[in-house]
Amino acid sequence: MHQPVGKLLLFGATGDLAQRMLLPSLYALHADGLLPAGLTITGTARSEKDDESYREFARHALEEFLPADRKDDSAVGSFLERLGYQALDASNIEGFAALKDKLGDISGGLAIFLSTAPWLFGPTIEGLKSAGLAGDNVRISLEKPLGKDLASSCEINDLVAGAFPEERTFRIDHYLGKETVQNILALRFGNSLFEPVWNAQGIDHVQITVSETVGLEGRAGFYEETGALRDMVQNHMLQLVALIAMEPPARFDGTAIRDEKVKVLRSLRKISAAEAPQLTVTGQYGGGAVKGEIVRDYASDLEKPSTTETFVAIKAHVDNWRWHGVPFYLRTGKRLAERRSEIVIQFKPVPHSIFAERGGMLQPNTLAIRLQPEEYVRLLVMAKQPGLDREGVRLREVPLNLSLENEFAGTRRRIAYERLLLDLIEGDPTLFVRRDEVEAQWEWIDGIRAGWDANDMKPKPYASGSWGPSASIALTERDGVTWNE
Repeated sequence: MHQPVGKLLLFGATGDLAQRMLLPSLYALHADGLLPAGLTITGTARSEKDDESYREFARHALEEFLPADRKDDSAVGSFLERLGYQALDASNIEGFAALKDKLGDISGGLAIFLSTAPWLFGPTIEGLKSAGLAGDNVRISLEKPLGKDLASSCEINDLVAGAFPEERTFRIDHYLGKETVQNILALRFGNSLFEPVWNAQGIDHVQITVSETVGLEGRAGFYEETGALRDMVQNHMLQLVALIAMEPPARFDGTAIRDEKVKVLRSLRKISAAEAPQLTVTGQYGGGAVKGEIVRDYASDLEKPSTTETFVAIKAHVDNWRWHGVPFYLRTGKRLAERRSEIVIQFKPVPHSIFAERGGMLQPNTLAIRLQPEEYVRLLVMAKQPGLDREGVRLREVPLNLSLENEFAGTRRRIAYERLLLDLIEGDPTLFVRRDEVEAQWEWIDGIRAGWDANDMKPKPYASGSWGPSASIALTERDGVTWNE
């Protein structure tokens, strides 16, 4: 049974994530009356602040990052009254006793949001245990990065499991909090239209694109150690693959849904060292123009030479009955032509066209699920153009659109962290990632990286403002497929 907690503890409470996402999200939940009435929020970080100075810090963050239509002086004031602060050096176990004193009575339950450098996971968990902040009524959420490979991920998970069992551990992948991502489940399992053709008999291939126009944007140190494969594919994109490819769960709950997702992740066909050059493409952005502005290459942004990939494209397969022979094409990168997160389902053509002899050209149906910047579901179908057709039948591809912004115009749009923070507070694990999912993802990713090392594959340069290296076009065109652009 889900049980709301009485207290929330935010590690990294003065960081960029807290300012841009966590504080605005918690305020929005507060303003809409969704937080438990007595919930208190305690922030902690190395910065020397007290309650009053942290509330002022939070006020400035809300002023800067809240949309204009969300700002309300009265609501901001009552939200700030929930906030407290305790300075803490998480590497020093002695400071956790003062944190425990600051929190006070936690018999009503405590939720911890842990957003720290990976090397601090161990000391933080030990500190929480020593202070009695890891009991049966305490749950913890973990923000990525959770390791850089399977071994380091297991090490982190083992550290956490020493204090928090799996049912009290909530691993965040913020993509799972997006409305359109959750709509994949509604689309597939709430309608009888798609399921009969949602398989190898009905679908030709699947494309998933997560493209960014930005470069390093202040993340140089993190990104240089991580690269596109580990930053985007290992978590967000493989979670999208799992949602698209999973079998129907028995019910909508954390166990049933995650059971089906992990089956998909374990069914991903391993990419061997011999196959890596044919099934994967890596790239690194060079100079160019993005949105009309001249931008520098990656090495100049980093201020040193590098072999870290800023682009990756992969041809993947899910080896089970439903998806036998259906390729999943994945690509992600920085400094690309436009910002877009999108899933494209390409259905197979009709088995026989009755229009061919009269000049009618058919295109296979396409389902596009756009996650950002717009949010919509669009099904492309064939329709006859109006006319007498004396010289042949004219057919045209037309869209059936479900724009979430238009169809639900009267409903407030939620950002991902609002949903995830509320689920953490209430104890609903459905949209969080289980340990076996994370480790299945890392196992597949580690195989790809081993193939790159075995073949000494270096990123191919591509112009900023393009769609990546030309080799990524060849990756699909060998199969007669064109990226959806």
